[in-house]
Amino acid sequence: MTVDKEAAERLASSFGAEAARYDRTRPPYPEELIGRIVTASPGPRVVEVGCGTGVLSRQLRQAGLDVLGVEHDERMAGFARGTGVAVEVAKFEDWDPAGREFDAVVAGQSWHWVDAEEGPRQAARVLRPGGVFVGLWHVFGTPEPIADAYVAAYAKVTPRMPYRVGHSYDEAFESYQAGCVRTGEAFAATGAFSHAEHWRADWERAYTTTEYLDLMRTMSPMALLSAEQGTELLAGVGRAIDAIGGGFTARYSTLAVAVTRT
Repeated sequence: MTVDKEAAERLASSFGAEAARYDRTRPPYPEELIGRIVTASPGPRVVEVGCGTGVLSRQLRQAGLDVLGVEHDERMAGFARGTGVAVEVAKFEDWDPAGREFDAVVAGQSWHWVDAEEGPRQAARVLRPGGVFVGLWHVFGTPEPIADAYVAAYAKVTPRMPYRVGHSYDEAFESYQAGCVRTGEAFAATGAFSHAEHWRADWERAYTTTEYLDLMRTMSPMALLSAEQGTELLAGVGRAIDAIGGGFTARYSTLAVAVTRT
């Protein structure tokens, strides 16, 4: 999905209004990738970029790491603090680490909101030599009837869409994989990081109609719709899920790119 800068800002700031729902519906990260982060980090001190409600931060804490979240949305930060995550409110590019040095910088579903040039430079400033940056993204796909209903419903409520929605799993995978490569190249271009490693974990998650519509309410494109349009979109997708039995299993892959501070 490509949007202009103003719309992108609206999207980036949209999640806080649904913080509790976001935390309830967004899936955790595969334990095998949590283990790889723990193994790759030369120590326990971790910064999570755009920690949101703390989904990934809590997993990393449970794995024994000392995690500090950096989150620009006060509402998301407040929710994360309520779950025990330490959070400082700022955009990562503008955040003042106050001379602190970290063993890992981790970004779960958030690095695409960070400035492509300033982000790697900031990571280089806060990482100790040998420290690691890891960016992670979930890729998922729904059964074809659900995907088709999503596209049709969006086209109905916004006939002149300024962006494309409804990518297939294969299209989404290709897009996110290319994004991981670009991220690794951007870090390497600073001269402060090693060449990238790429990690992947495949998994599945079952949804009922209610559960999937709950997740949809937290997806960023909803922020560009009116309340009436959003209701109509959810109704169209809900009918499609009900028509195939009231539930489905989504195919997921979590992709990660890891680079080491030289």
